[in-house]
Amino acid sequence: MNGCRVAVPGVSGWGGRRGRSAAGLVLIWSLILVMMPHTDGRGADVDDDPHAWLEDVGGDRSLEWVRARNAECVAELAEGESFRGLEARLLGILDSDARIPVVSKIGDRFYNFWRDARNPRGLWRRTTLDSYRTAEPAWETVIDVDALGRAEGENWVWHGATVLRPDDRRCLVSLSRGGADADVVREFDLETKSFVPDGFALPEAKSRVAWRDADTLFVATDTGPGSLTDSGYPRTVREWRRGTPLATAPIIYEGRVEDMIVSAFHDPTPGFERDFVVRRPTFYTTDWFLRRDGVNVPLEKPADAEVHVHREWLFLELRSPWTSEGTTHPAGTLLAADLERYVSGDRTVQPLFTPGPRSSLTGFDATRGHVLLTSLDNVRSRIDVATWRDGAWHRRPLPGVPEIGTARATAVDDIESDDYFLVTSSPVQPSTLALGRVSGTAGDPLAPAEPLKRSPDFFRTDALAVTQHEALSRDGTRIPYFQIGPADGVMDGSAPTLLYGYGGFEIPLVPGYDPLAGAAWLEAGGVYVIANIRGGGEFGPTWHQAALKEKRPRAYEDFAAVAEDLVARKVTSPRTLGIKGGSNGGLLVGNMYASRPELFGAVVCQVPLLDMRRFHRLLAGASWMGEYGNPDLPEEWAFIRTFSPYHLVDQDRDYPPLLITTSTRDDRVHPAHARKMTARLRGLGKRVLSYENIEGGHGGAADNRQKAFMDALAWTFLRRALAAE
Repeated sequence: MNGCRVAVPGVSGWGGRRGRSAAGLVLIWSLILVMMPHTDGRGADVDDDPHAWLEDVGGDRSLEWVRARNAECVAELAEGESFRGLEARLLGILDSDARIPVVSKIGDRFYNFWRDARNPRGLWRRTTLDSYRTAEPAWETVIDVDALGRAEGENWVWHGATVLRPDDRRCLVSLSRGGADADVVREFDLETKSFVPDGFALPEAKSRVAWRDADTLFVATDTGPGSLTDSGYPRTVREWRRGTPLATAPIIYEGRVEDMIVSAFHDPTPGFERDFVVRRPTFYTTDWFLRRDGVNVPLEKPADAEVHVHREWLFLELRSPWTSEGTTHPAGTLLAADLERYVSGDRTVQPLFTPGPRSSLTGFDATRGHVLLTSLDNVRSRIDVATWRDGAWHRRPLPGVPEIGTARATAVDDIESDDYFLVTSSPVQPSTLALGRVSGTAGDPLAPAEPLKRSPDFFRTDALAVTQHEALSRDGTRIPYFQIGPADGVMDGSAPTLLYGYGGFEIPLVPGYDPLAGAAWLEAGGVYVIANIRGGGEFGPTWHQAALKEKRPRAYEDFAAVAEDLVARKVTSPRTLGIKGGSNGGLLVGNMYASRPELFGAVVCQVPLLDMRRFHRLLAGASWMGEYGNPDLPEEWAFIRTFSPYHLVDQDRDYPPLLITTSTRDDRVHPAHARKMTARLRGLGKRVLSYENIEGGHGGAADNRQKAFMDALAWTFLRRALAAE
């Protein structure tokens, strides 16, 4: 599904880290997936589906149908000066040279990945900190992805680089064809700025690769029959020595076919070098092993606790209550322990963060000697610095965090320094990037970070107000939501309003600066609303677990409650209320469309899950059964069917206009969900438009031009359907 990557609109190249597990090793959000055909033999119900042929991703018949739907959508929405003007403005924002080029430190230089009109696939480039502080840094190109693609006859999309630490010279570059999650991996020399002849290289797959040392990799990849799980992820990890065939590399760990994924990584911190192997049986459970002298030593912990390591510390992030040494720690707690003592049997842990009824930890990172804790209190951001001193953890608040908005602090270099980057924004304040340093003793107040870059004002905000409200869901639960709109708006129920939600996988929604929504919607007088429904991570694991599996309808009841509250407050009306969501959010708005059509005037459904009878057999769907359930079990299909939009639509019901978008190259959520729903609705005579980008991956677009076009389609559709223009 959607990843834990922190999106900071108006900022280029920003990606937050959670904890230090290389990897990972927050695997949950960044996993890459394999293409699995629908004829996998694991069920016969596909034969009862008249639209099953649309599951053939690249088949001639399927693509002919896709092109016909695309042509209809373009003719309906993408003709005329209004569309072209909006598309051009959105593209201008995405390509703007005034965006913040957020950097990451490698060695003594700072690297940035940048896309603009001249470089649609992007430049990986670098500069010095002194130069970066200036208004116009002097950038040195390391990899020109556009030039590389032309030279090699490939439509490469950048997927990042894994650097060998602390050497900081060699890296493993990942490149995707057309934006799919699967990519190729090639060794690259940062000093010569060239791929290493006869260096490490992996063909296109959903690989998980990590450096062990300069001549050894841990590799989890597709090595042929039997090497993948039912979810399409690697089932085995090999230790691959330079100059030897991968096929002969010894397998150091082998998972089960029903697992989700396995992987391994090396901690390169000087003085704390160690190897870890991670098995993830399900989306929310892991087994960790400390690998020593060729032996994988199990790390005892709660199965659903996430693990992170940093220097001498082991961090455990709890999803369920856990009793250790006579103390019960609630779900959502972050615990710290001395790793070596813990492995030796001393289970003494200390809490760094303990949640409250309306507070939760949303992320953390570590500098050399401190831990940066990002949390939410009633969906309002807070950052604290935790420091170990005199046998206890001491916390200090980090200054400069907006009252309503987004904030994220990440270490500049977790091995060498206590410097950190702080990125903040609010719905009416563009993103700011600052550089700070944790200094002083644990009791001293922290100095404000030094502002380095600020994104420009991409749309007018002077007449906008940001407010927080609550709706009562069907079971009496209070559901917070944020409203951004005209400060002097007339409350007569006429304002075109867009309600956005996600509600899954423990991912919180926090309002930040969104220049595309601002330019396309808010500046024209529209109202934008963000719903913090159950299933997300706004209030920690219990908020997420309140909408798991058979409880999934709670998320949909919450979303409907927010919609009803907007109508009751006379912000809008069903005729002028639109909704939008993508991925799991596409499933959300698909359910709103199918079950509460009278509440909405338009629906935008992006890269969605919709056929919940088949989701576990399409691409990586099996890995999400921990979220939704297993449709092959009759007792679970009984409740899954109640939130499967593909099976809920009814010939005799009236539905609002619907736009469905997806990508042919999405190898995470199968494009057949969007295709089949469109085909079914067309057969029922309902109002539906669909557009499938031939490239783009799960994000829906492979470059800024494609994103501007896809976004312009959605905003044009909403403007017309809700009479916003």
